[in-house]
Amino acid sequence: MTITTLGIDIAKSVFQFHGVDASGKVVIRKKLRRNAVLDFLRSLPSCLVGLEACATAHYWAREISALGHDVRMMPPAYVKPYVKRQSEADKKTIQ
Repeated sequence: MTITTLGIDIAKSVFQFHGVDASGKVVIRKKLRRNAVLDFLRSLPSCLVGLEACATAHYWAREISALGHDVRMMPPAYVKPYVKRQSEADKKTIQ
C-alpha cells in the first residue's frame, strides 16, 4: 500500500481520511479521533495531503508539514465537487 495522495476532512472530534495510490485506486479510508491523527500520519511515508481551508486548517497544515508531508489547502468552493453521497461501494471499509 503506497499512498501518494491523502485527503483529510477535518472536524471537531473525528477526522476522515481518503488515500489513493499513483493509479488513483483507493487504498485507505479511515476515521480517526483528533488525538490519533498525528500518530497515524507519522507512520505514513511522505505524500501529498489535501485539506479544506478553514479556521483550524492552518494549524493542521503546519503540524502535518513538520512530519514531512506536502500539504495543500483548497478553498471550500474547490472542495465541493469532491463531496459525494455515500454509495454502497463506498460503505466498505478499506484499511
